[in-house]
Amino acid sequence: MDQIQHKFIQVDDGVKLHVAEIGSGPSVVLFLHGFPEIWYSWRHQMIAVAKAGYRAIAPDYRGYGLSDPPPEPQKANFADFITDVLAVLDALSIPKLWDVNRDIQIVYRCCVMIH
Repeated sequence: MDQIQHKFIQVDDGVKLHVAEIGSGPSVVLFLHGFPEIWYSWRHQMIAVAKAGYRAIAPDYRGYGLSDPPPEPQKANFADFITDVLAVLDALSIPKLWDVNRDIQIVYRCCVMIH
């Protein structure tokens, strides 16, 4: 697991999101954890995907793992999640990806397709 790199990406409202990343292939797999998990729940899959030639990325959501909590937790909503995921993809210059997720699959996909 030493090969997994960690970085922080600041989103619009000043929140810093933790992102774990491994691999350098041209194809990207985005791993989105379930609730109340963190990126670490995908560590074995990320390593396997990277060994197969993909770039694997797993962010921690606001208030989870090493990411900052939302500035006003009582006002946090699903739109913040979508905005955060898109901000991470923009910051890492990722135009296309494969996604692997738990708990939120259909809602996430519909929101991103609309964006």
